[in-house]
Amino acid sequence: MSARVQVALVLFALFALFPPVVIALDDPFLILIGTRILAYAIAAMALDLILGFGAMVSFGHAAYLGFGAYAVAVLSSFGIHDIALQILAAMAVSALFALVTGAISLRTRGVYFIMITLAFGQMAFFFFTSLSAYGGDDGYALSQRSTLFGMDLLRSNTVFYYATLGLLMGLFALCHLIVRSRFGRVLTGLRENRTRMQAIGFPPFRYQLTAFVISGCLTSVAGVVLANQAQFVSPAFMSWHRSGELIVMVVLGGIGTLSGAIGGAVAALLLEEFLGAVTEHWRLYFGIFLVLMVLFSPRGITGLVQQIKGSRR
Repeated sequence: MSARVQVALVLFALFALFPPVVIALDDPFLILIGTRILAYAIAAMALDLILGFGAMVSFGHAAYLGFGAYAVAVLSSFGIHDIALQILAAMAVSALFALVTGAISLRTRGVYFIMITLAFGQMAFFFFTSLSAYGGDDGYALSQRSTLFGMDLLRSNTVFYYATLGLLMGLFALCHLIVRSRFGRVLTGLRENRTRMQAIGFPPFRYQLTAFVISGCLTSVAGVVLANQAQFVSPAFMSWHRSGELIVMVVLGGIGTLSGAIGGAVAALLLEEFLGAVTEHWRLYFGIFLVLMVLFSPRGITGLVQQIKGSRR
């Protein structure tokens, strides 16, 4: 078992122990914060799949959060409340959007790829802003939380938390299998030396586009969770600021580790909650922390832990 899988298992164990601690503290609101953290952990991990292993810096990835959230809103308005169907619809729309936009974006590289993904993300943002049937810029309140196979099990915040944790664990296992597979090794090879991989017969476009579509689909699952957690959807889910936050989570945790992306989401959101409670200028202090982390530990929290282990030896 690799060290990264062991780290992920430790994180999952801590997540599983969180609700009993919250119940002991008699602060049920923390369960909702925990569910939000798990949702962003899914999104950060999905982004890390292309950023960390494929060197594709997507600055419009929050669009897929929006697709997931609005899949819940649109299907609920037609009386379809089952979360499994909502996830399938979100993934289908995200796959189509990622396939089209990825096929165009991957014709470019570097800063041009970043800018074109940002442009496509903003196009999606302004489309939903103009969608007056679902509240436009004001957003849309959901009448109820999604059901699970026709049963209203997810009404309980604790059950919903554990369901989200199950999704995170399942998607981590999927991403880990992808990374360890032949496809994942080719993707990593393209990150290291695109020209050499192309010379030995691996077409970069096909592999990168497939990874881009998979990442978009997985991110949309986080959007479904966030819509249910807040029982509200808004175009703010898919703003470029949100895309930037996802990149920060991946960088903070450690690029190309999967478990680091999960840890980065936890660290970023806990810092946001803590600093936000202390001062209204929390973004300034968060920015200082991020700068210091990048300067002294370029590989994020994962690299910092490895440095501490190395110094102890």
